Amino acid sequence: MFSFTYQKTKQNQARLGMLTTPHGVVETPAFIFCATKAAMKGLTVEQMRQAGSQIILSNTYHLSLQPGAELVEKMGGLQKFTGWNGPMLTDSGGFQIFSLGHGSVASEIKGKRMGNRSKTLLKITEEGARFRSYWDGRLHLLTPEDSIKIQRSLGADLILVLDECTPYHVDKKYTARSMELSHRWALRSLSEFEKGDQGRQKLYGIIQGGVYPDLRQQSCDFVNTQPFFGHAIGGCLGGSKDQMQEVVDMAAPHLDPSRPVHLLGIGGVTDILKGVEKGIDTFDCVHPTRIARHGGALVRPEHNPRPHREHINLRNNQYLLDETPIEPDCSCHTCTTYSKAYLHHLLKVQEMVAHTLISIHNVQFMNRLMAAIRQSLCNDTFAGEKKRWAVF
Repeated sequence: MFSFTYQKTKQNQARLGMLTTPHGVVETPAFIFCATKAAMKGLTVEQMRQAGSQIILSNTYHLSLQPGAELVEKMGGLQKFTGWNGPMLTDSGGFQIFSLGHGSVASEIKGKRMGNRSKTLLKITEEGARFRSYWDGRLHLLTPEDSIKIQRSLGADLILVLDECTPYHVDKKYTARSMELSHRWALRSLSEFEKGDQGRQKLYGIIQGGVYPDLRQQSCDFVNTQPFFGHAIGGCLGGSKDQMQEVVDMAAPHLDPSRPVHLLGIGGVTDILKGVEKGIDTFDCVHPTRIARHGGALVRPEHNPRPHREHINLRNNQYLLDETPIEPDCSCHTCTTYSKAYLHHLLKVQEMVAHTLISIHNVQFMNRLMAAIRQSLCNDTFAGEKKRWAVF
């Protein structure tokens, strides 16, 4: 029912794989789109399928608060509830614990902190994470066991252990303590998973250790010795894009190659291309649909007047009279039907359909990227393909 097979390629550590689940096969390298609250923002599951999407992700933390895991289970699980009949992954809630307490991965990479923004995380202890619901203000405790029970009720194919995702600005001593806590939580998650395992889900372990090579090595050694189906590189990924790549280098070569490797929260085109070279099989991020809601359309460098950027901003007045599509060689519904001028108009008058149309393009763009990567690895043309997509 579940399996992961791969073949090595001539491009560094890059590999081609087949990740088989009860709801279908994912060809890797692959991008996992974030349907955080059991819905893609601005898109239907049918539009996701038409854009070539293979797998989506939903969030344990948000769904446990609204509508509740019990309701989703009564509705037949996430696939039946959402109408998405393909593979799904749920994260454990650990990233949200981090975000609520410290800010997002993007904020960390940009060197930002939360400032005066309200924090709903109250305390992290051996028992779990205590927080106040953003939904109704009630107090909650999320334990490793609770996270697994919730994910079991949600019913996704692939699930993650609960972890504490440390921010960049903490020191090595705190990072080491946090990593050790995450390892203990992982063992509790694994124990709870094995109690109720009926063969319908598989569990991923998470590599922690911040920006410290010795801690990352310790965490890799830990997850390799546990019976996880796959591995996810998480925790603090550094204070810059370059440091993020260094952190991936600290972990990826030391992981059991028989297991799929996921890089949590990363969705930049160039970051993905570099990650593939390092042996990463899957990626996830809200980036493609988030920038769409702000007028951002993903394009290859040759279609960008600012080729050092990975997207164009269709709100800009330069597109007021632009009769061309976002990308002339893109076959998505948006590019074959609408001009940049029309999309610019929709954004200016704040029509909601603008976000949907740009999201359609961005989702298909990411799927085209991953398909091109897989084909180039198969044909041994990755270096040339990388130049077509990457921004340096």
